[in-house]
Amino acid sequence: MGQFIDLTAKDGVTFPAYVAEPAGQPKGAIVVLQEIFGVNSHIRSVADGYAAAGYLAVAPATFHRVKPGVDIGYTGDDMQAGMALKAAVEALPAPGVLQDVQAAVEYAAKAGKVGIVGYCWGGLLTWCAAAGVSGIAAAVPYYGGGMTTPEESALSPTVPVLAHFGSKDHWISLESVEAFKKAHPEVEVHVYEADHGFNCDQRGSYDAAAATLAKERTLAFFAKHVG
Repeated sequence: MGQFIDLTAKDGVTFPAYVAEPAGQPKGAIVVLQEIFGVNSHIRSVADGYAAAGYLAVAPATFHRVKPGVDIGYTGDDMQAGMALKAAVEALPAPGVLQDVQAAVEYAAKAGKVGIVGYCWGGLLTWCAAAGVSGIAAAVPYYGGGMTTPEESALSPTVPVLAHFGSKDHWISLESVEAFKKAHPEVEVHVYEADHGFNCDQRGSYDAAAATLAKERTLAFFAKHVG
C-alpha cells in the first residue's frame, strides 16, 4: 500500500501524488499517469504493481489544477465528468499539467532512472512527456487517446517509446495507428485484439490476455532502459 504526498510544480502549484515504495532498494522509478478518472483505485493498484516489481512508483494527480480529489469510476456519468475535466486541463495555458509531470519525474529520480507509463489520457500525456519532459529514460503509452492524430504524431520523442493499442478501440482507429507507425519507425508499437481500456480490470473492456502480455512487454522494456 502506498500513500499520498504533496509535490510542487515549477510555478508553485502544490498537488498530490500517490507514491508506492518497493520492498527493497528500488531499481529505478516509474511515473504512472492516470486515465480521465483520477488517481482512483485502479491507478493506485497499477502503481502498487510497479512497486511490487521493484520500482518506486509515483502517480501524480493530473486533474488537481482544475479539480482536487478526483477519484471516480467507469460509468457513463463518470466518463462524461472525466471528459469535461480533461478538456479543462487541456485549456490551461502551456505548459499546463506537463509541469506537474515534470515535478513527479524529478521527485521519482531519487530512486535512479525514471520511466513513465500512462493509460488513455495518461497515455497521451506520456507521449507528450516523451517529447517535452526532461529526466525520463523511457516511455510507455497505453492506448493514448489523441496521440495518433496528425498534430500529436508530429511530436518527436527524445527517449525510447513502447506503445500499446487495441484493434477494437473505437476511440483510436487502426488507420491512425498505422499512420503513426509509419511516422515513427523508432517507436515499438504493439496492437492487441482488444478494446480501449483493456488494461483496466474495473472496465467492461478489460482483456486479461492482452493486459498480461502488454505488462510483460512493458516490464521488459523498463528493465532494459530504466533498470
